[in-house]
Amino acid sequence: MTSLVLLAAGDGAGPIPSSGADVLTAITTLVVSLLLFSLLAIKVWPPIVKALDARNEKILGEIRAAEEAGRRAKAAMEAHAAELVKAREEAARMIADAREQARRAAEELKNRNAAELSAMIAKATADIEAAKRRAVGELHQQAAGLATAVASRILGREINAKDQQRLVEETLAETKSSRLN
Repeated sequence: MTSLVLLAAGDGAGPIPSSGADVLTAITTLVVSLLLFSLLAIKVWPPIVKALDARNEKILGEIRAAEEAGRRAKAAMEAHAAELVKAREEAARMIADAREQARRAAEELKNRNAAELSAMIAKATADIEAAKRRAVGELHQQAAGLATAVASRILGREINAKDQQRLVEETLAETKSSRLN
């Protein structure tokens, strides 16, 4: 080692005197360095390289896992978006169905109410006609009774039921024929 120091310190003017000890030291240094290098290459570098490779594989695995998770997340997001579109379509269809059902129910209710109203009007008209016929019949009966009473006073005799019935029928026939004309 001293020879190296002297070599570095020399002015380069001539050869450096060397001794046998310096050569031995250089050879020993070379052998120790080779042994140290061999020992490091056999015992130290393989675990370090193995740890570095494991670390590299772990990092690559995590990168692949992150990429896969990203792909799965993207696929899940696309599936979710598709389901959301389906749900919106289903909701729109359900709303349209509900509107159609409401329209049909309203139409049915309207038709039923119209039918009930028509039935009520027909019944009321029939009731009015029946009441009118009863009233006309009662008026005819009263008119016949009055006519009989007047006729019996005028004639001075009493009219029996048969005469009264004949007078009522004649009066009704005259009334009907006058209506037709």
